[in-house]
Amino acid sequence: MKVPILELKPTYKELSAELDQAYHRVMDSGHYLLGPELESFEKEYAQFSGSKFCIGVANGLEALQLCLMAKDIGPGDEVIVPAHGYIATWLAVTHVGATPIPCECSEVTYNLEPNKVAQLITAKTKAIIPIDLYGQTADYPGLKNICAGKNIFILEDAAQSHGAKCGDFSAGNLADAAGISFYPSKNLGAFSDAGAVTTNDPLLADKVRTLRNYGSKERYKNEVIGLNSRLSELQAAFLRVKLAHLAEWNLRRKKLAAIYFERLKNTGDLILPFVPAWADPVWHLFVVRTKKRDALKAYLQDKGIGTQIHYPIPPHLSEAYKSLGYRKGSFPLAETLANEILSLPIGPHTQSSEIEYVCDSIQSFYSNRS
Repeated sequence: MKVPILELKPTYKELSAELDQAYHRVMDSGHYLLGPELESFEKEYAQFSGSKFCIGVANGLEALQLCLMAKDIGPGDEVIVPAHGYIATWLAVTHVGATPIPCECSEVTYNLEPNKVAQLITAKTKAIIPIDLYGQTADYPGLKNICAGKNIFILEDAAQSHGAKCGDFSAGNLADAAGISFYPSKNLGAFSDAGAVTTNDPLLADKVRTLRNYGSKERYKNEVIGLNSRLSELQAAFLRVKLAHLAEWNLRRKKLAAIYFERLKNTGDLILPFVPAWADPVWHLFVVRTKKRDALKAYLQDKGIGTQIHYPIPPHLSEAYKSLGYRKGSFPLAETLANEILSLPIGPHTQSSEIEYVCDSIQSFYSNRS
């Protein structure tokens, strides 16, 4: 059996009639930027996340960057970021001239841990960017508690958590603002790069809306130095179609994750994801941890099973950030995770029979090494 880690083509097969209709609607309109499809999607995604405002932008990285720009965060400021996670979160900080301050994550959830963040806050700390890693939100009540009275901007990196919940609140509505990616492989993915900012702050929403369009509300009247970061009408139309199916697709992911939990519990040295009582993840990825990671990955590949490592090189050890002076051993947990975690197949079009085959193969791997 061949089991890819994720297939994107079946999305089109399932929704081809709706997506084709959306395509023709946009092409026939002759309006391709900052038009009615974007306005409708912004309203619909704001409602989905429980936020008052949604501003479509070009990608998830610029969604984060625009939020920092809107808060006038820049040179001389520090922004606390996870040591474990994708480098885009760090890049957003660097692009505004601020300094990323890495923080070790929780060993059980792999998300930022409030008590570790608290130890890094200084007079220069202007923001914290938690990542809702792998589809599970960070502990936002805890983060808000440590930031109380400190005038620290909390920016949710919700690139992986469309539809996830922290208590009664949805991802995208857990902090002062959220930067969202609709990269094709996300739970809600466009057919190109795409992103959005969500917030309940009207002033911040207005600033981001201006900044995304060259710093201009009215053509040729540029109020600030902005970016060209606009979500196209075509991608907005596609996202509107897919948004209507997202809840069902997330439910499919949850059912597949339940099979993994049932079948893989007490299997070798395998560490399964930990879900706090207050969390309701959407399983953007199903990530396990094992000291035998490389051998397991190779074994599954031989069985026709696709896996992936998120993320093999921690940002502090990347060439891009060597100027910060971090070395191997600077963030031991992030480095350990980079060597031990493995993402297993999961997606809205993955079949339960495929997950069963993956589980059989993993159990076979461990039984051969007992």
